[in-house]
Amino acid sequence: MAEFAVWAPERSRVRVRLDGGRDLDLTPGEDGWWRATAPATDYAFLLDDGDEPLPDPRSPWQPYGVHGPSRVYDHAAFGWTDAGWTGRALPGGVLYELHVGTFTPEGTFDAAVARLDHLADLGVTTVELLPVNAFNGTHNWGYDGVCWYAPHEAYGGPDGLKRLVDACHARGLAVVVDAVYNHFGPSGAYAPRFAPYLAEGANTWGRCLNLDGPHSDGVRRYVVDSALMWLRDYHADGLRLDAVHALVDHRAVHLLEELAAEVDALAAHLGRPLTLIAESDLNDPRTVTPREAGGHGLHAQWDDDAHHALHALLTGERQGYYADFGGTDCLATVLEGAFFHAGTWSSFRRRVHGRRVDRERTPGYRFVAYLQNHDQVGNRATGDRIADTLSPALLKVGAVLLFTAPFTPMLFMGEEWGARTPWQFFTSHPEPELAAAVAGGRRAEFASHGWSGEVPDPQDPMTFARSHLDWAELDKPAHRELYDFHRDLIALRRARADLTDPRLDRVEVWPGDRSLVVRRGATAVAANLAPHPRRLPLPATARATLLVTDPGVAVHGEVAELPGESAAIVAF
Repeated sequence: MAEFAVWAPERSRVRVRLDGGRDLDLTPGEDGWWRATAPATDYAFLLDDGDEPLPDPRSPWQPYGVHGPSRVYDHAAFGWTDAGWTGRALPGGVLYELHVGTFTPEGTFDAAVARLDHLADLGVTTVELLPVNAFNGTHNWGYDGVCWYAPHEAYGGPDGLKRLVDACHARGLAVVVDAVYNHFGPSGAYAPRFAPYLAEGANTWGRCLNLDGPHSDGVRRYVVDSALMWLRDYHADGLRLDAVHALVDHRAVHLLEELAAEVDALAAHLGRPLTLIAESDLNDPRTVTPREAGGHGLHAQWDDDAHHALHALLTGERQGYYADFGGTDCLATVLEGAFFHAGTWSSFRRRVHGRRVDRERTPGYRFVAYLQNHDQVGNRATGDRIADTLSPALLKVGAVLLFTAPFTPMLFMGEEWGARTPWQFFTSHPEPELAAAVAGGRRAEFASHGWSGEVPDPQDPMTFARSHLDWAELDKPAHRELYDFHRDLIALRRARADLTDPRLDRVEVWPGDRSLVVRRGATAVAANLAPHPRRLPLPATARATLLVTDPGVAVHGEVAELPGESAAIVAF
């Protein structure tokens, strides 16, 4: 017997269509929920007197795609082997962002399992999965998801995701799932047919969620229960919350605070740490300020300012939102205070932006920093990676600056070996009108940014094919050398307490002309980004050279002699 329940507070009648086409009326409750019990495997709901079968808004399994019927799923039936897993706290960790569909040629959860030893050998502590819940079509970035409780069938469905998480835990790897709660995708979003899930306003991607209007209690519960499900039923160790600045909520207790409280309670029950990481464009420290100090209580947030400061300095790009970034003084500001725009003028936004981080009270690990991520690669017109722009020498310098910063570092899949495969924007919408609209919108977006070249068609299967990692690159000496360098760098970070010290007020930076020196306790980094040699003064007498990017580096006492495009990490 299966229990069928759905929240539809404004409907006059709800039926469930069971296997064989039999319809059964559900019994309404005063809380807006309709319920019934019956033997069945596949099912769909019918609203009022209509005859259109609709998938369950809380469907745990969509084996026929987002437009088909839902399937009953028993979470207790899976044979987990991670009973000894006690989780991983975020401080001191290294994240690795990957997209299941392009991480391997097969593009499945099970195929990803075969590559986990590579990540463990690299020194990664946490695998961050791009959204894995069901979306329209077979392949997509995942941000068009519409079934917030069902793992995508083409990836391997519910059991496939559990096998991946279980395998990660067996190798000591935590798992963070990217969750999108700021909008529904453009096709297959049937939840708003059942209840007022949407508000009148819209964001960049679609209608906003109804978080503070009539019936918003049920909508908020829908979000919170989805989040708890990934953490409890799929044993995930955390969530990356997409674009939380697009969550419009004017209630006294913000949804993020409510979610943080519930996740902390679940962590206490499970006996392992659970992490919430926000993507936020606000540069507002309240996002990661604990609830007891008046903040939202999330554990970390992505730090785009760190990316922009590194990217603009390394590449020289200054277009769009890079306009205010690029100098070593800019990077110094970020390394010491997490945000560059902290109550300061943003020329891209044409207004003051952000708020200062309290360096004495806010630990640096709460800010996730990166040279690349899915947005910063995939939202370039051709999906080109930083390896297409920088020399191998500068790639190493960039890695040194990232992994010696006081933040939580994150790699984008393939970055560790300088992957040359692009990662482009791809979709597989079966509706011709939607497919044409997406392709046209992509071209218009880049035309407005001044891009004159050909923008890959998101619907072209080759766009998806080109975006798969080429694991054979690892067999090439230059790529293997860069991989080995990343592995040594991560190992040094793990071994050297100064490099995982999250105290921002202990970071000192001396910027120069395309050079800088960073002190982290008894450890320092000297970096020369110029093409010619430099002699950089160190803040103390070097006792040992821990790692160099170029064999020509020489450290003598309080001076580091650096060839062009090189860096050194030294101990005092």
